[in-house]
Amino acid sequence: MTQHSSDSPSSLPKIIFMGTPVLAVSALRALHEAGYPILAVYTQPPKPVGRGYNLTPSPVQNYAESLEIPVYSPKSLRQPEIQEEFRSHGADLAIVAAYGLILPTPILEAPLHGCLNIHFSLLPRWRGAAPMQRAIMAGDAQTGITIMKMDEGLDTGPMISQATVDITTETTAQTLHDALTKLGADLLLKTIPRYLDRSLPLIEQPTEGVTHAAKLSKEDSILDWRRTAVELHQQIRGLHPWPGTYFMHGDDCLKVSEAELIDTINAESSAPGIILDNHLTIACGRGALRLLKIQKPGGKWLSADEFLRGYPLRQGMQLSCPATN
Repeated sequence: MTQHSSDSPSSLPKIIFMGTPVLAVSALRALHEAGYPILAVYTQPPKPVGRGYNLTPSPVQNYAESLEIPVYSPKSLRQPEIQEEFRSHGADLAIVAAYGLILPTPILEAPLHGCLNIHFSLLPRWRGAAPMQRAIMAGDAQTGITIMKMDEGLDTGPMISQATVDITTETTAQTLHDALTKLGADLLLKTIPRYLDRSLPLIEQPTEGVTHAAKLSKEDSILDWRRTAVELHQQIRGLHPWPGTYFMHGDDCLKVSEAELIDTINAESSAPGIILDNHLTIACGRGALRLLKIQKPGGKWLSADEFLRGYPLRQGMQLSCPATN
């Protein structure tokens, strides 16, 4: 990505970038490579990681420090002194991508042209914390990127631009993540100059079609064979690679990272959770699902055939379904 030919560095807007995970690094890289002056980077504080709970900086912090950009990592943006420090940078624009902290009004109003958010869905669908995963899990045919001007609400601000990608039966959270990070960076570079010269109108989000992408929980990961095979297939793809999906067999938590839909007449007459063959095809509430990649506790990922050579799951066995409240 190159600097806009008509813009000198002095004429480009001065930017504060706000983001935390790998997802946000592509946008920061795109801004840097396009020549935008980046005054500061705001990211969440280092967090304990691994068995040693070593404090580990965010991917955005690591990348910003490699560019020698000043990094700020407050735990909150609500303190007056933090807000004054933010204001003192004299930014023209703030770009926000998966930052993870709420931006109070004094922060939103500090940059001359406000704060733009790269949101990883087609708003107003999937406002909230896990839009990519929820889109796959819900069976959406499409998702994409929305660049919006932020207001005090949760992903409620006016939209500036959008770009779409298709969700296929092969799409996982990882492949969608990779596609949307590139799409978001590209769309951002196209949007900024047109936003600043007001050639892109601000479009209020419609009130119809609003959905909330709730934060992922442990309950999202467990496979319930009473659901349809299609829903379970979407669940596995939508939660791969993190947080993943699993089912219980006795005391063992068996993780699943890949499966395929199977058209078999046996599924219709079998109770959910019945193993239909010796290739790990499982009857579901409707249809059947064949498990392709499985991991037992402490083990590595195995194909179904490899897994069955060392684990006693056989045709005719009944897998348990999670208890319901």
